[in-house]
Amino acid sequence: MLRLFYTLLFTLALPIIVVRLWLRGSKLPAYRARIGERFGVIPPLEKKHKQTIWFHTVSVGEFIAASQLINALLETNQYDIVITTTTPTGSEQVSKKFGTRVYHVYAPYDIPFLINRFLNKTAPSLAVFMETELWPNTLRQCHKHGIPTLLANGRLSAKSAKGYAKFSSLTKPMLHNLSFAAIQNSADAERFYRLGLAQNNSEVTGSIKFDIAVDATIAERAAQLKGEYSLEGKRKILIAASTHRGEDEIILDAFHKLLERDNSLLLLLVPRHPDRFNNVAQLCTTRGFYIVTRSSQQAPSAQTHIVLGDTMGELMLMYGAADIAFVGGSFVANGGHNYLEPAVWGLPIVSGPSQFNFATIAQALTQAASLYTVHSADELADQVDGLFANAAIAQQAGLAGKRFVSENQGATQKHLDIIQRLLANAP
Repeated sequence: MLRLFYTLLFTLALPIIVVRLWLRGSKLPAYRARIGERFGVIPPLEKKHKQTIWFHTVSVGEFIAASQLINALLETNQYDIVITTTTPTGSEQVSKKFGTRVYHVYAPYDIPFLINRFLNKTAPSLAVFMETELWPNTLRQCHKHGIPTLLANGRLSAKSAKGYAKFSSLTKPMLHNLSFAAIQNSADAERFYRLGLAQNNSEVTGSIKFDIAVDATIAERAAQLKGEYSLEGKRKILIAASTHRGEDEIILDAFHKLLERDNSLLLLLVPRHPDRFNNVAQLCTTRGFYIVTRSSQQAPSAQTHIVLGDTMGELMLMYGAADIAFVGGSFVANGGHNYLEPAVWGLPIVSGPSQFNFATIAQALTQAASLYTVHSADELADQVDGLFANAAIAQQAGLAGKRFVSENQGATQKHLDIIQRLLANAP
């Protein structure tokens, strides 16, 4: 009954959702494009006598994690791959990485007849949902069509679990319709079990985000970029990555204090969302900082305070050009972002206190003395200054993080094994 009520509310809300998309398009025009895809109005997938695997990746972070799995499956030349996202930034990354090697559209809204339209056009043999992206009607319709479903790289924070628990009569049937869950750690698995996931339909695999590597090409490009930005080693570089609204002011306050101690420092400031690029640039200049934008390809001079990362898909490259990383989404109640990306570069990591999206990883990195948690602009400035002042401690912190990543790799292969098992019994 609750699912029917949920469906009715979702259906009635569709006009509001479309208007919201249109309004968001005033800042990011891509939100106004391809709206029909969100209603399942898509061309049919051209079948090539292969099994089809549908990956739903929501946005950039989930796509980056899924791309390792997708790439491994494409290399076998045995599967057609369908990828859906919900954001233009995620869509852009899919096109950039895979081009025409995959079939990509926006995901249909979670309404039965829209999902059925999508499933009829794509006919997947397996549906893979990344991390926490579970929808009641989508899972139900996949189940009715006989399509096995996999939650890949599953995670569930304590905060999210409380939210799901409030609607247990909707959550429990949804989890019963899920064929299998590959979950990042035992703490998240226990939360799923308490919500109704059957333990025999799950496995703790670790996070595929650990299976991250810096290839030689990126390492070479990063070294060149670091030489350019550091003026060949004459200045130190702090990156503040994936920042959200409300964090940039704190970071700029801290950076101002750092410049009072060493006016040669350079900040790489990378907002999480592209629709904020212009606002953050204006904030920096209003505060009196001299900036250049990454998109301009202009080399910073000795007078430049900030390079604004206003491009997509270059975060890993920019991490490689830095000496210390602050990971955003952590000074606001967003739960933090991926700490493993700076860790694989061997960078000491600083974070705000909101870390629930990566709680287990953050705790382990903290225990390894690789991640430092701060609560204010003053603490951020003091922590970064201390790491810059003590190169030995900074190096030790970076090596500890890099070692932690290496010791926890292998989840991608476990996911591939699970996918093979589910496909063996798929239509």
